[in-house]
Amino acid sequence: MSVLDTPVTAAAPAAPTSGLTPVFVRLKLSLLRNGLRQSAGRRAAFIVSLVLTLLVAAGQVLGLVLLRGDEHAGTVVVLLTGVVALGWAVLPLFFPSGDDTLDPTRLAMLPLRPQPLVRALLVSSMIGVGPLFTLCLVTGSVLALAQGAVGVVFAVLAVPLTMLLCVALSRAVATANVRLLNSRKGRDLAVLSGLVIAVGIQFVNFGAQRLGQSGGLSALEPAAGVVRWLPGASAIGAVDSASDGSPGIAVLQLLITAAALAALLWTWQRSLVKLMTAPDGSTLAAAEPSRKESSAGRGGLAGLLPEGRTGTVVQRSLRYVARDPKTKAGWVTALAIGAIVPLLNAFQGTGSVYFACFAAGMLGMQMYNQFGQDTSAFWMVALTISSPRDAYVELRARALALLLITLPYTLVVCAVTAAVIGDWETLPGALGLSFALLGAMVSTGAVASALFAYSIPQEGAFKNVAPGQGGLAWISILGGMVATSLLASPVIAMTIWLHLADHHGALWLMVPGGVAYGAFIGWAGLKLAATRTANRLPEILTAVSKG
Repeated sequence: MSVLDTPVTAAAPAAPTSGLTPVFVRLKLSLLRNGLRQSAGRRAAFIVSLVLTLLVAAGQVLGLVLLRGDEHAGTVVVLLTGVVALGWAVLPLFFPSGDDTLDPTRLAMLPLRPQPLVRALLVSSMIGVGPLFTLCLVTGSVLALAQGAVGVVFAVLAVPLTMLLCVALSRAVATANVRLLNSRKGRDLAVLSGLVIAVGIQFVNFGAQRLGQSGGLSALEPAAGVVRWLPGASAIGAVDSASDGSPGIAVLQLLITAAALAALLWTWQRSLVKLMTAPDGSTLAAAEPSRKESSAGRGGLAGLLPEGRTGTVVQRSLRYVARDPKTKAGWVTALAIGAIVPLLNAFQGTGSVYFACFAAGMLGMQMYNQFGQDTSAFWMVALTISSPRDAYVELRARALALLLITLPYTLVVCAVTAAVIGDWETLPGALGLSFALLGAMVSTGAVASALFAYSIPQEGAFKNVAPGQGGLAWISILGGMVATSLLASPVIAMTIWLHLADHHGALWLMVPGGVAYGAFIGWAGLKLAATRTANRLPEILTAVSKG
């Protein structure tokens, strides 16, 4: 039973809540400041990510302002705002975001009332890179639409309403799903939810491409006509309506946003009370391991793997994929998106066999942050690493577990894509390029795991990065992608030259060439990462244990 519903008595006076919002704001700022004080690398990563975000936001604002006066400005802005609101609803559940100040389960034992707590959480949620980016987009949107004094008045009201709606939507969805995502079965359901959302995004992407091909921005007007009446974009639609001389419609659209915000706050408060007062069945004792599993011994895959550290690490890595909800979610999403992108393009008649390389890229991303998935249990691995040789064997075995899934999957996706398009001649080139890309991602992923390790919190299943490490995670991924492109460039250049020189019959040479080059690059990256890992074990252990 939480103190949220405990009556106030003389023996247990409730804590004053009038100043709760400033306390949460200071707490948020303090956690951010203290996280940046831990190391110069973390400060640099945060500053770089902040600068990049501001540059992108500035470009977006400039583009929106340049749309001012265009006949399709309302269509673009309304749809953009709708997409942003949708992102606030779903992305915090499956991508790195948030921090522990927004996890309501940590507040269950504090004497806090629901209404002041909701206000404090709502205001503290406005602090961060994500809200700043959204504020820039919303401000640019109203600047593109506001015309006349009436339009300006509605613009002034639309900006805070839209921001509050986005943040409240994000927190309400996250709070409603905390219990589900923290339960053992619920985490598996969350994997399916993440897959559905990821697949849905791809279908929306392809649908937008088709709309653009069918008639430019005018083809989007019917969709915008519907979205402007939805809460996520209706406030921005009100600015457009007021600027066009329809204040009655504008008032109605603004009221839709206000009503949706009130409903979200009420739903959030009810979910918060239920979360912090209802019994949690997720702590029931785990089922006893089956006799079949306990007596399996070294049968199956274990019997094919070498004994010693290599076999043990491969089995451990594959068990993470099968049993850890967050690792499983990443793998399932990568497998699905890696097949959807090339195959949908192929079925539409606009694809190429080389689109199948996207599958290798998606799965290669799983090599990044290898030690983060161990969380605080990494100390047991660290105790077994006393030299670069030990670190090399550890990383090599983790790469082998990755390749056991990735190599056959890449072969299947490339072959099916070639069959759908009917272009078997290009298949060897796509395979060779995929193998080289895999080797490059193994290389850069191993190095990034050693240099930019970060923690994956176990509590709060909608968080994938510990507080203060979001910038570090993005720098690791983005930097690794750039390095991968550079490492794979020789094979890319050779493939392009064979096509331009009309030597299609020699493309079969790319298969052994891609395998050899990928193996060499992967080996070199593992050796380099092994030295860095052995030398930075204390730093890595501190970073991955943060969550």
